[in-house]
Amino acid sequence: MKKGLKIMLAALLAVTVAGCNPAKKEESSSKDKKVKFVLDWFPNTNHTGLYVAQTKDYYKKQGLDVEIIQPGDNVTAEQMIASGKADFAISAQENVTLARVEGIPVVSVGAIIQHNTSAFASLKKDNMTSPKDFEGKRYGGWGGPAEEATLKTIMEKHQADFNKVEKIILGQTDFFKSIGRDADFEWIYYGWDGIEAKRQGKELNTIMVKDLDPALDFYSPVIITSEKHTKQDKDFVKKFMTATTEGYDFAIKEPKEAADILIKAVPDVNKELVQESQKWLSTKYQDDAKAWGVQKEEIWTNYMNFLYDNKVIKKKIDVKDAFTNEFLPSEK
Repeated sequence: MKKGLKIMLAALLAVTVAGCNPAKKEESSSKDKKVKFVLDWFPNTNHTGLYVAQTKDYYKKQGLDVEIIQPGDNVTAEQMIASGKADFAISAQENVTLARVEGIPVVSVGAIIQHNTSAFASLKKDNMTSPKDFEGKRYGGWGGPAEEATLKTIMEKHQADFNKVEKIILGQTDFFKSIGRDADFEWIYYGWDGIEAKRQGKELNTIMVKDLDPALDFYSPVIITSEKHTKQDKDFVKKFMTATTEGYDFAIKEPKEAADILIKAVPDVNKELVQESQKWLSTKYQDDAKAWGVQKEEIWTNYMNFLYDNKVIKKKIDVKDAFTNEFLPSEK
């Protein structure tokens, strides 16, 4: 579902940007401040607001020349932020928490989606409708630090035996090729793979993760920057988040046009999937929050405690250092 931090913690000092693929962008004034933004995965509807802000010159109006890139095979977005090779990136609450435990100073400055839209998915014919049904099945995962702890906890909560699940590391794989062949159930982002399954007519059973435990309604994805930027370059961060907010607000109000912007910016994407995904996700970006991007201390604390209680992290962190709403326009 998303990249873990294993590489980041092992090779922080060896970061390079080789293999990064720049997104096409408009001509910018030489006076504009150059900004490098790193995605977490290939461009998709989690990222639409960024491409809207770039295409509609919201960044340019703030005096910013933003380049959107993908991380290389041997480098994570968190690495690039911590090393100063990038200014902003897509991450997740889990990754930020683990990074801060290790003393890596990254900070979440905005929640792209207000609630956790990930789910455990299986083929409908397998009749897996509860974590109890995971027993005796093959779980295909990506190898994230909190992955097994999450699965174990929710299974125990449903009186199921985690040891009866065969764990298989699939890494970054095509869900539609691996499900039923390499694994019986996987952890997906519903707004992408779930929507694509409907589009293909592939029947799935999905169990939303946030419905299994209140602590699992964490923020994923989020936008991160360095602690240095949040302390020493406040105006810069404010300008970036102002333009980014404008981009996501547009995607919320105009999902069809926002989808067209993403498709034009990234021609290789599945056009029909982007259109359907954008229609669904545009209602999830802000959801019940007072404004797009806002994060709650309670959400950060609950998930941090979950990671600590399940021995994913060895010590607790001050979550007030891990996120901030300071740079959102709604916090004027």
